[in-house]
Amino acid sequence: MEKTPNDKFRKARERTQSRANSEYCLSRQELAELAGAWIWKHHGKKYDINANYIGKIEQGVIRWPNALTREAFRTVLGATKDSELGFVNARAHYYGAVVKLNDVDDVKRRKLIETTTLGVSSLVLEGPMVALLEDIEPDPIPRRVGASDIAQVRDATQEFNSWDRTYGGGVARAVVRAQVRYSAGLLEATCPERLRPELFSAVGDLAHTAAFMAVDAGAYQEARRVYRFALSCAEEVKDWPLRANVLDDMAWQETRTGRPDEGLTLVDLALVRAEDWLTATERAMLHGTRATALAKVRRVQETLRAVGTADEHFAHSSPANDPVFMTFYNAAWHAQYTGRPLFDLVIVGRDPSEATTRLTAAAAGHPEGHTRERVICLTRLASLTMVTGDPLQAASIGHEALDIAGPLRSRRAAEDLRELSRYATAHQHLEEVEHLRYRIATLLCTDNPEEGSSRNPSSIHP
Repeated sequence: MEKTPNDKFRKARERTQSRANSEYCLSRQELAELAGAWIWKHHGKKYDINANYIGKIEQGVIRWPNALTREAFRTVLGATKDSELGFVNARAHYYGAVVKLNDVDDVKRRKLIETTTLGVSSLVLEGPMVALLEDIEPDPIPRRVGASDIAQVRDATQEFNSWDRTYGGGVARAVVRAQVRYSAGLLEATCPERLRPELFSAVGDLAHTAAFMAVDAGAYQEARRVYRFALSCAEEVKDWPLRANVLDDMAWQETRTGRPDEGLTLVDLALVRAEDWLTATERAMLHGTRATALAKVRRVQETLRAVGTADEHFAHSSPANDPVFMTFYNAAWHAQYTGRPLFDLVIVGRDPSEATTRLTAAAAGHPEGHTRERVICLTRLASLTMVTGDPLQAASIGHEALDIAGPLRSRRAAEDLRELSRYATAHQHLEEVEHLRYRIATLLCTDNPEEGSSRNPSSIHP
């Protein structure tokens, strides 16, 4: 039978930028390598995907790759469903063996029809169940956007923020990504001029949440793109608080990923005319991020001054004056924001007492629903105690973090736990410390506690 080329898959590859050279699209071999690496990273399975395999998909020889391979292709190529990549499950079109009704008599024919009709609901599930959902169309973008549409975007953002704090950014990324695409479409619809600033701010805030979740899952390039979109939304309608919040997280991402100079540039940009545009709470947050970037480049005195400035602004914080998306920034968050640069200074020889105080307050102050931040604060505190204090106390704090870390899918939390395991190596002769390292290795599915390498480095899972 003649094969129909899969043009959807080929076009998706050709419009995806190469990681190696931004001037070109993904080659077949690069796509194969990225898909194979994604499967190994997220499922611990090695699949032999090569350029020849990609060619067979594009030629239509292979129409329905297995579930993990399809999942990898969707992620790499930015698709939300299999049909966007031209994947077709031929088995879903059949209920079973082909039966020639002319070969049976009338009574048997009627019985067969009745049996077949009654059995369709179970027989159709013989193929992959997800195939049943492939033809579901996304919600159409309304021609006119009103206050209720904007409210729905705001509600979605709150739900995603809550989910992110509890479970990390690795679980609902595909869902929030689809919501951002839909909400971005609202910007092209007709909207009353009086509602236009609110619409752009709502969509920008949603995109900001999506980008933060991508960072937490380790999808840094995706996060940068979505952050830029969120920043554009804020600047389009001169929403300076949202702009500052987005720039703050952009700065934090660059600092965290080994580019503190870029982080400093971004946070300094956010601080332009901060006294005119931003509340004391927002200024406190920005100076805490600035301190983190300064600590990474070992500018000790400037780091301490930035922490002091953050404290001064936070002392004048008035939550009633803050924008809605800043309601999260309370005393626990301030202790975390200012504790993390002090932690970095302790590692290079500074006195640990102030960092210990702040991280302890942060860990105790985050409510039960903020699982990820509690895990991160407890893990940092355990690392700090492991390096500067009693290793048995450090192990106890580490166990407390692990006791609540199970549901998380957070690369940040996973990396901090691996760091704790490395610091604990010096005390592995102690039974409690060695047990802690074993639990970390088990939780992260590591191959070797000494290396801290993980089959799934972007997730925490039991």
